Amino acid sequence: MSRSADVIVVGGGPIGLAAAINARMHELTALVIEPRTGTIDKACGEGVMPGAVTELAALGVHPRGRRIAGISYHDGTHIAEHRFASDAALGVRRTELHGALSERAAALGVEFEHGKVVAIEQHGDGSQGGVEARSGAVSAHLADGRTIEGQWMLGCDGLHSTVRELVGLAARPRRVRRHDSRRFGIRQHFEVEPWTDLVEVHWAANAEVYVTPVGDTEVGIAVLGPRGTSFEQAIASVPALAERLRGLTTTSSVQGAGPLLQNTTGQRSGRVLLVGDAAGYVDAITGEGIRLGLAEARAAIECIVAGEPERYEHEWRRITRDFRMLTTGLVAAANSPLRRAIVPLAARLPSVYGRVVESLGR
Repeated sequence: MSRSADVIVVGGGPIGLAAAINARMHELTALVIEPRTGTIDKACGEGVMPGAVTELAALGVHPRGRRIAGISYHDGTHIAEHRFASDAALGVRRTELHGALSERAAALGVEFEHGKVVAIEQHGDGSQGGVEARSGAVSAHLADGRTIEGQWMLGCDGLHSTVRELVGLAARPRRVRRHDSRRFGIRQHFEVEPWTDLVEVHWAANAEVYVTPVGDTEVGIAVLGPRGTSFEQAIASVPALAERLRGLTTTSSVQGAGPLLQNTTGQRSGRVLLVGDAAGYVDAITGEGIRLGLAEARAAIECIVAGEPERYEHEWRRITRDFRMLTTGLVAAANSPLRRAIVPLAARLPSVYGRVVESLGR
């Protein structure tokens, strides 16, 4: 038994749904394969930057959230603050974002398949592009034996992408050093009226603690740090924040994600294109994951529609260039003795800090 679509999207998270919506808006049929059911939650900072708000609006998606006017860095002594020059960002619960995208996808006729891809087989010469290349098929063999056939496949299945592994685009992990520098994220929500319209980033000794307003009576707390980082200890290391959260009701369970760093050997293999975290990821320290993923999803479909799939890797590098350079440098500094200087330096150079924030948000 088989099903078919012009574009098979593996992964039904926000980026996969955005890719499917883009496909339908270009009059391509789209089918999303996802092993999870219902509204999907995930450990993340939940700050949707201005550029991402614009991308969502172009898709006809307007999630409910709390207005975010900018970003502030804190280290207990210094504060560096910048408010966005124009459009504001949104703090949006991941469940709300997923629900809004799901509704839009369903309204546009995106099809869904509950299953897990375990093998991928390509036919035709995908390297040449054009109509002939698109006339080949990609088959995704599901665990129950069903086969989905399409012209193109987008791997939007996250940090630990199965598609990336199956098509040979996963970079072999480097030998783990004695000091494991890989980083992880942890997240939980608290019932409280937000005390600021900014995302607060608290630089503790060994972790960053993000505070994101996501509703009128709810904030999300995300912690980024090395393996073994304790959510409770990270909060306790920021006394002012710990005092604010003391005794509050939690509105979600603790969730984790990682390791965050994911390397690839490329973003395209024939008729398979990787999008979002699956395409390679550095770190969540700048909070750009959604913005980048939405832009990549749009670019992937545009390249397919234009008959230029080989252009996608160039587009991916263009979209992610600033993110990769800045994030790599910031993570390196955060893992070095320079860590203590980051917030004081940002406070002393507000114009530089402001330009960085604006570049991340656009």
